[in-house]
Amino acid sequence: MSGPWQVAELLAVLFGFAYVWLAIREDARCWPVGIVNVGIYFFVFFHARLYATAVLQAVYVALSVYGWRQWLRGGERGGRLAVSATPRPWAAGLAAAGVAGSIGLGLFLKHRTDAALPFPDAATTAFSLAAQWMTTRKWLENWLVWIAVDVVYLGVYFSQGLYLSTGLYAAFLVMATLGYRQWRASMARSGPRAAREGATA
Repeated sequence: MSGPWQVAELLAVLFGFAYVWLAIREDARCWPVGIVNVGIYFFVFFHARLYATAVLQAVYVALSVYGWRQWLRGGERGGRLAVSATPRPWAAGLAAAGVAGSIGLGLFLKHRTDAALPFPDAATTAFSLAAQWMTTRKWLENWLVWIAVDVVYLGVYFSQGLYLSTGLYAAFLVMATLGYRQWRASMARSGPRAAREGATA
């Protein structure tokens, strides 16, 4: 990528870094920052012919609005949401949806579009949606899903010449590990409150 697309990618990288850093700190301002991030990335990914990933950015906008509200008022008695473990039924359902989405979307991209990497594009899209939903509910294991997704994204972005994004996602791997540790400690501090919110999710 060159010219204005490099500038757009750089802006997206900066907002993406800010989003994850704020999310690690459980700062609800991560959501408006994230909306700017995905808005820019929509155009960058479409230009790179990563169509599923581009559409994913539009879905992220809706999830970000929902997450913003949940983090501020989705906890006990309309208060701030606490970190909790992913309920087992949700974990199983999200895993199944991720696999089904990866296969179905991958086949569509392969046979109906000129997508550069149909199945990696589809898989990262499907499991990113699962991870983002988990993030909106402050479920601890979202970070583990993001780690797996980020590893695949590294190869996808590098192969498409999105070198700034490749660097960003390398940083995201480190930040996701930090996020998991921070949120696990936060959940331990919340104690019974986190257990109640996880059980009623």
